[in-house]
Amino acid sequence: MRISELSPDLRPPAAVSSSPSLPVEEIEAFIKEAERLSPDDLLSGKLSSSLQKPLSRLNSVHPLPESAKLHLWKLSYRLWNACVDLTNAVEIRSQQPPDLRHKIAEENAKLRQISAELLLVAGPVAGIPSPAFKSASFFYKTGVIWHDLRKFDLAESCFDRATDQVSKIAIERVSDAEEERFLLDLNIARSRAAWEISDRNVAFALLNRSKNLLFGRIESYKTLAEQYLQFGKFVLSKDQGSKSNEALKLIEEAVDLCDKGSTVAKTLDLRDLRSRSLRFLAAAHLQREEFESVVRCVRVLREGGGTCGEHASVGFLAMKAWLGLGRCGEAEKELRGMVVNKEVPEGVCVSAVEAFFEGAGVAGAEAVKGIFLGMLGRCHIRAGSAVRVVQRLAAGGGGGEGGRMMAKVVAELVADERVVTLFAGAGKDRWAMHAVLWNSGAEFFRSKNYEVSAEMFEKSMLYVLHDVENRILRAKSFRVLCLCHLGLSQLDRAEEYINEAQKLDPNIACAFFKLKICLQKKDENAAIEQIQSMLNCLDFNPEFLTLSAHEAMACRSLPVATAALSTLLNLYAPEKPMPMPEVAVLRSLLAILFHGSDNEHEILRCMNRARTRMAELGAEKFFGDGAVGSRELNWFAGNSWNMGIQTGKEKKYDLSSQVFMLASEFFGVMGGEADRGSLAMVCKSLILSVSSMITNEKEKDAVLEDSDMKRGVELLDRAGKILTSMSTTTQATDDRATIDASFFFLHTFNSYHLCRRLDNSQSQQLHLIKSFASSKHCTPQHLLQMGLAASQGPHPNPEAAHFALNSCLTVLIASPVPDYQVVALVIRKLIVLAGIRNGDVENEAYAMYRHACGILVGLKEGEYPAEEGKWLATTAWNRSVLPGRLGQMDVAMRWMKIGLELARHVHNAGGYKECMEECIARIEKLESGGGV
Repeated sequence: MRISELSPDLRPPAAVSSSPSLPVEEIEAFIKEAERLSPDDLLSGKLSSSLQKPLSRLNSVHPLPESAKLHLWKLSYRLWNACVDLTNAVEIRSQQPPDLRHKIAEENAKLRQISAELLLVAGPVAGIPSPAFKSASFFYKTGVIWHDLRKFDLAESCFDRATDQVSKIAIERVSDAEEERFLLDLNIARSRAAWEISDRNVAFALLNRSKNLLFGRIESYKTLAEQYLQFGKFVLSKDQGSKSNEALKLIEEAVDLCDKGSTVAKTLDLRDLRSRSLRFLAAAHLQREEFESVVRCVRVLREGGGTCGEHASVGFLAMKAWLGLGRCGEAEKELRGMVVNKEVPEGVCVSAVEAFFEGAGVAGAEAVKGIFLGMLGRCHIRAGSAVRVVQRLAAGGGGGEGGRMMAKVVAELVADERVVTLFAGAGKDRWAMHAVLWNSGAEFFRSKNYEVSAEMFEKSMLYVLHDVENRILRAKSFRVLCLCHLGLSQLDRAEEYINEAQKLDPNIACAFFKLKICLQKKDENAAIEQIQSMLNCLDFNPEFLTLSAHEAMACRSLPVATAALSTLLNLYAPEKPMPMPEVAVLRSLLAILFHGSDNEHEILRCMNRARTRMAELGAEKFFGDGAVGSRELNWFAGNSWNMGIQTGKEKKYDLSSQVFMLASEFFGVMGGEADRGSLAMVCKSLILSVSSMITNEKEKDAVLEDSDMKRGVELLDRAGKILTSMSTTTQATDDRATIDASFFFLHTFNSYHLCRRLDNSQSQQLHLIKSFASSKHCTPQHLLQMGLAASQGPHPNPEAAHFALNSCLTVLIASPVPDYQVVALVIRKLIVLAGIRNGDVENEAYAMYRHACGILVGLKEGEYPAEEGKWLATTAWNRSVLPGRLGQMDVAMRWMKIGLELARHVHNAGGYKECMEECIARIEKLESGGGV
């Protein structure tokens, strides 16, 4: 309503009541200002706040004179028109930033609301028709603006105030078509506002109330049905996968209103809106998996028709419903119908193909291929659509037989000339297709399905141009095909592909793959040549030598693995960055050599390298620090020890001596002087090294050189100091930190053997044996071995042998359960020694026989070896022969009697004893003067 519409007879007089004049005048002054404003002037927000103050004061003035009311109506319309002009000005200046336009619109809405409130304050004025509707329309339009600005609470407030204005008017009294439409629009606006502030129950109630405001007008039916449909679409989109009835009820209301509206009047056809509502109703049923209902909706749609023909989504909905019912044949018919229908957009067709495959699965793959190829003949299909279809097919096969079948379909589809032609010039889509096929091939490769993987990679090459720019990519494809055929053990094919790759891009990867082929063919010489050829590659990386070693070990080719790691070791230099520490390479190489045979010298060379690098760099820098370094060092020390033991068992004493020497050095840097376990292992390694050296001398019947002898003495001196220090400290709980008595014996035994090269060796050897005999580690067995060693060989030491054997006999006899087998051996050796040592041989030998006789007294049968007893008896008796011939009958009788006495204590010596007794009796008779 414009100002000119107001009655001229009701213009305000010259004088107005004094009470409201001041606020009205202020309001008028601000409105005049608003009429002069530009949109940018609204940004300050001062005008709306300034107008609010006199408006608040005016609210307290009651009642207002009629002239003041009319003046307020005019001022309200002037303000509203000013807001309209400002809005138009903003629309013209469309280049303003969105946030600036939004702020101007907010200030404009505030002014519009003040305009509406002015009418509310003024109230009805005589002569103005339908004042309530006019006032309500201002609030309604302002609420719509607030709604568009997403200020839903303000919009709801405006709609409520508009409703209050017209709620007192009975519906029966509304006869104007514009007012009838206003009531419906206001009610729907209130519903939309309630919906936006998440009060759906109120929104639905208001929509249902709107059914009473249709007044039999078909436009109203259409408007309300549209709103029901909009709410239904929103719920349908937000509640994906939900079984809620809300969307279904809303869309059904829309369909029902369309049906009722069509029966009321036929001046406006509602078939299109009804068709649209039915499509969304079918979609709602489809979301709820009510497939039969979807089919019924589609049937109704097709029977009812429409002004624009069948919508593209109808066939799609029908296809999805048939798939849900498990009737793939019907679904395929719907899909084929969509494909031949040129009105259906390409994107919808492609989506339908994807949906059909998703529902039909692997069984529908062939149909998808045929349908898509049919689409190529129907219209121009974009390359991107082909990528979408192939991607869906490639991803839908899964594993096993289904995956292989799907790969076959994909391979046939992408190899079709018509499909390949689609990608001529389509650079981005061509790369996308290549990526889909490549990724599919990679998936099959990871699952070790090399046959299908090779086919996917081959087809991906159809989408790589044969130009210089794509040379590297083609080489990469040939390399991966080589790997596939390696997995299939098709070595000749693999070699062909890698040769092609090498022509395009001769890099180190090609050399590595050739190495793999050589390993598969068991051609170790060629494989080693490939390792050497890697060094000549421009992009050589030492990591490939590590990979080569791993590959060789996987193929159980130890020589190739050894060659790879040996080549890698040769590349190490000070400050040169390498992929792994030198010690790790050495350890890996040694681990491989340990698996082979006759590698002892190579192992020793590597061990010596580790010892040399440890000396050059320091143990911490070479082996590493912390727990890692400790593990590395312990590995070298432990394996050196184990190898020393093994080579010793194999009688390779020269190697054993050297390896034990290395072990002592590795153990020597492990824990320092405070580590008893490491010190003990150093001591053991030194002693065993010298033992192997001496044993090697005996085995080869060679004489140790002076340098070796001096080194042996030095090693034993070091070991002796450790033995002394550890024997005087508290016994350790760690098994490794304890030194067995046998090592104390070996130390003495080895020292004894080396003493024979020194001056005054006889006395030194005797001193060593005496010192050892007095220690707690000495055992009878040790003394026996020392005695035997001293009594034998090219340089015997009778004194040392006598002491060792005599001490051994003393300890044996003192034992609770003596080992008479050993006792007999010691006695025999002592008797033999009596003939070698200087001194009173006869008396010393006789004393030993007498001592032996004392030992035999009281023994049970079988305790003392019978043969040894007979030997004692017969040798003692035989010693009487020489004195008897020389006429020394007293001496002879003494030997004969001790022999007889020994024979009496030897079991099963009855024949010897009787002969001896008869002989002695005859001699005694002769000596007494009697005859024989």
